[in-house]
Amino acid sequence: MNELLQNIIIWAPGILFAITLHEWAHGRVATFFGDPTPRLMGRLTLNPIPHIDLAWTIIIPGVMLLVSLMTTGTPFVFGGAKPVPIDPRYFARSARTFRISMFWVSAAGPLMNLLLALLCALAFRGATRLPEYFMVPLANMLVAAIQMNVLLAVFNLLPIPPLDGGRVLGAILPHPWDIRLASLERFGMPIVLILAFSGMMSHLLVPAITLLSHFYLRVAGLG
Repeated sequence: MNELLQNIIIWAPGILFAITLHEWAHGRVATFFGDPTPRLMGRLTLNPIPHIDLAWTIIIPGVMLLVSLMTTGTPFVFGGAKPVPIDPRYFARSARTFRISMFWVSAAGPLMNLLLALLCALAFRGATRLPEYFMVPLANMLVAAIQMNVLLAVFNLLPIPPLDGGRVLGAILPHPWDIRLASLERFGMPIVLILAFSGMMSHLLVPAITLLSHFYLRVAGLG
């Protein structure tokens, strides 16, 4: 139980920052392209509370952390936040503008996570100059935050709607393939849950996660 609590303390800050800034980035870019919905719904905030989703922020990450520790001894966890509401009608001045807007709004979240991973890696270098009693827990949290942001970016870039990768792909695909992909959105989350709890998700994500994690850990001076 002490080990579980310790892992929660180490991972929780990284998860909260990762999902909060992920959703904030979606809302900020949507606002840039003329959609006032995120601001009107109170989602253009760095306060994590409005972004928390009971299932994806708390229950599913908690269950995955517990199961991974009990089965492999290595923490494996991913989560998400309550999606920022966006009204694509504000992007529809032309087909080209709509696609450009949807592409960058969808890509903003994963790109933010990759940026956060870089900032955490750079912060790790600075943390090594601190006294050991302060440096060790902070360094563990920063490494966990790097891993969490990489995981969230790679997970969300899976080309399955309604994940960001599915919407990025939809913005690129020619008509009518974009419509056909969008029609699969109602099946997207059941597919994701099946992949996650069957163990297939880790096989899909691990190669990209490993590659990116090694890059950021080298930046942090750990590679």
